[in-house]
Amino acid sequence: MNLAQIIDSYVAHKRSLGMRFDSPAKILKMFHRAIGPVEADHIDQEMVRAFLNRTRVSSSWHTKYYALDALFRFAIRRGLIAASPMPYLIPKRPAYATPYIYSPEELRLLLEAAATLDVHYRGNGKRPGIQPQTLRTLILLLYGAGLRLSEALSLTTDDVDLSAKCLVVRNTKFFKTRLLPIGPKLAAALALYAENRVAIAGRLPTTTAFFLDRWGKAISRQTAERYFRIVRDRIGLKRRDGAYFQPRLHDLRHTFAVHRLVAWYRSAADVQRLLPKLSTYLGHLGLAETQHYLSMTPELLREASRRFESYASPGGRP
Repeated sequence: MNLAQIIDSYVAHKRSLGMRFDSPAKILKMFHRAIGPVEADHIDQEMVRAFLNRTRVSSSWHTKYYALDALFRFAIRRGLIAASPMPYLIPKRPAYATPYIYSPEELRLLLEAAATLDVHYRGNGKRPGIQPQTLRTLILLLYGAGLRLSEALSLTTDDVDLSAKCLVVRNTKFFKTRLLPIGPKLAAALALYAENRVAIAGRLPTTTAFFLDRWGKAISRQTAERYFRIVRDRIGLKRRDGAYFQPRLHDLRHTFAVHRLVAWYRSAADVQRLLPKLSTYLGHLGLAETQHYLSMTPELLREASRRFESYASPGGRP
C-alpha cells in the first residue's frame, strides 16, 4: 500500500472516533508531499529524518515526530508495513509552554492599549487591520468567557444572543456545540460592539462573522495574534521566568480559569463540586484537560492554603 492510502485510512479512522484531527492531518500531507508517491514500506529513517530536520528542534519538531510515529504504528497494527521507519534517537522535547496568568492590572493595561491602537497607527499614516474597539472587545470576550481564540473568531452574529446573554459556540475542538451564559458586563460590551461593528469596519460585511476586520471580513487567527503582540509590546508586557513563549491571546483562557477558581476559594465555595462545571463551560471532555489550565499561581496557592488551614484547624469545616 502506498503512503497516501495509509494516510487517508489513518485520518478517516481518527475522525470516525470523533476527533477533528486537522493539525496532524496537515503534517501528514506535508510529509507525503515531501516524500512523494512511494510505497510505505520503501520509506526509511533517512527520509523521515530529512523531513523532520526541516524544522529546528522545538515543540513543532516533536509534534511532527509524534504525528508520523502514530501513523506508522497504526500501519504496523494493521499489517500494512513490517517495521516503523522512525528514528530511534530523538532530541529532548522542550518543556510545554507554561501558561501566563495575567494580573488584573495587566488586563487593564492591555485594554487601554487596545483602545489607542488606531491612534498609534495613524501616526504612521496607516490604519490597523483590526480597529481598536474590535480588538478590545475580542480581549474582553476571551477573558470574560474563557473561549479559545478560534471559537471567538468563528462566532457569527446569530451565535451572539444578547437578549438571552448567551453565546452559541459551534463545532469546537471536539466537534461539540455548547451554550455559554455570559455576565451582564460582558454582554453590554458585546452589545456595544454589535451596534457599531459595521461602522467600525467601515465597509459592508462580506461575512456573517461577528468580529470584522476593517475590510468587512472575518478576522484570521494570525491577524488577531499580530495586533495583540503590538499592544502587548507597547505596554512592555513580557515574561520574567525565562519561558520560551511570551504572553499570548490563548493565555486569556488560562487566566479566566485560574481567576474563576481563586474567586471560588475566596467565596468559600465547594471547589471540588464546581470544577466539573468549569470543565463543561470550557468545552473540555473531562477534568484532566481542565487541570492543565489551572496553573498554580502564587495567588491560587495562597487561597488553597487558606482553605486547607481552615479545614485542618480545630472546629474547621470538613
